[in-house]
Amino acid sequence: MHPILARSGRLGLYLLGWIPLTGLLVLLLAGSGKWGWIETLALVAPLCLLYAFVCLSAWYPVRATPVQRFGLVRLATTHLSAALLVSALWVVTGMGGVRVLTPVFKDFDRRFTDQIPLLFGTGVLLYLLSVALHYALLALEGSRQAEKREAEARILARDAELNALKAQVNPHFLFNSLNSISALTSVDAARAREMCILLSEFLRSTLGLGEKALVPLEEEMALIRSFLAVEKVRFGSRLMVEEHIEDQCNAMLVPPLLLQPLVENAITHGIANLLEGGSIRLEARRAGDMLVILIENSFDPDSVPSRRNGLGLANVRKRLDVRYGVDARLEQRAAGERYSVELSLPAEKQVVEA
Repeated sequence: MHPILARSGRLGLYLLGWIPLTGLLVLLLAGSGKWGWIETLALVAPLCLLYAFVCLSAWYPVRATPVQRFGLVRLATTHLSAALLVSALWVVTGMGGVRVLTPVFKDFDRRFTDQIPLLFGTGVLLYLLSVALHYALLALEGSRQAEKREAEARILARDAELNALKAQVNPHFLFNSLNSISALTSVDAARAREMCILLSEFLRSTLGLGEKALVPLEEEMALIRSFLAVEKVRFGSRLMVEEHIEDQCNAMLVPPLLLQPLVENAITHGIANLLEGGSIRLEARRAGDMLVILIENSFDPDSVPSRRNGLGLANVRKRLDVRYGVDARLEQRAAGERYSVELSLPAEKQVVEA
């Protein structure tokens, strides 16, 4: 569609731009002394309004002859021919207007003949100005389309990367869980069976998250509890869990399966290395416009800190970076026999449709 006619605001600005052009043409014609100011304005004002809409037709030859594809000779020939034709038609229209005004203004038709060259030249110039304007609009439209395509490409690339990162979570967790079940089968077959059932329930609950970009924290925590139920079969009383989730945080949105690798790390690199076991503390609070999530666990400070370069932690850090950029951060701290990972991300709230 025509870029000016597509929006009423643009059309209004375009017509406003013709007001000083009309005033300049009135000044040129009346300044010669052959026409009076009133009769000049009576002819030129409606004539320029008509020509303003006629010049909008320049869009179609402009779109058909983009400067990137055609040479200067072809462009000059096309638009100059159109300018001469349109300007001639404009002069003929002016003659008709003069005949209408002649009964009102004496000898107006005779005096009009002397002004035809000036009117014709002005018509050519105005049309060529319209051509330049439409080329500028064409370039602007092309730039916006390029920006739109670039933005869409960035979104597609980001989504593809997020999906690839998210796809790493389940196989990683499943591998570790199956190892745990394998170890239990020779020690306690009943507990191994219970762990298989809980594991299947957990994996079933994650199937619906594959297409979701964000889930409420409450839903994410339900998955964490399901995961911990699997691990409690293995560790028994050696694994204790504390939760401190502010009510207002339950509706906050987080990437799905973001916390599971961190909780898994807390068990694998923390609780599992302690003969007497330990505890995991899960905390979520609102801090201004940020959602802060803390995962803290007991650990042996003398153990090798392999956790810092693990797949799970790197996956979480990368997912935060891809989705939120500098707006989110992940911090690790070790203090005494407690190790913590703190996530800070924008507090996006779930929108409930009416």
